[in-house]
Amino acid sequence: MQGGEQVDKVVYKELSYKIIRILFDVYNNFGYGYQEKYYQKALEVEFQKMGIKYKSQCPYRIRYKGKILGRYFIDFIIDDKIVLEIKRGNHFNKRDFDQVIGYLKASGLRSGVLAIFTPGGLRFKRVLNIK
Repeated sequence: MQGGEQVDKVVYKELSYKIIRILFDVYNNFGYGYQEKYYQKALEVEFQKMGIKYKSQCPYRIRYKGKILGRYFIDFIIDDKIVLEIKRGNHFNKRDFDQVIGYLKASGLRSGVLAIFTPGGLRFKRVLNIK
């Protein structure tokens, strides 16, 4: 920060906020206790309703020196800009963050949102791909 200026660290701010509003809307209307795939389907309904471009279960190959080692299936890629990974449980795990970072590296995208549907509510964290 210089001279009282704030640095805005939210990448794709408007789209990010729309995604988070939709996540809360799904949680508030659907509640806790469903399998992850049903949260995914509910999110798809909301993305379509809001006219947000998305891809679900996107395959990305993991390469090393030109050889394919495996592939990821990313829950959502929103508007070819943001990775959205959803979980169901009680708390975030380090492996969840590592997973999103791997997705960002494989896809070449800069921004991710990790969201978890818990018995106590929806929680989310933004994750950046720092190159």
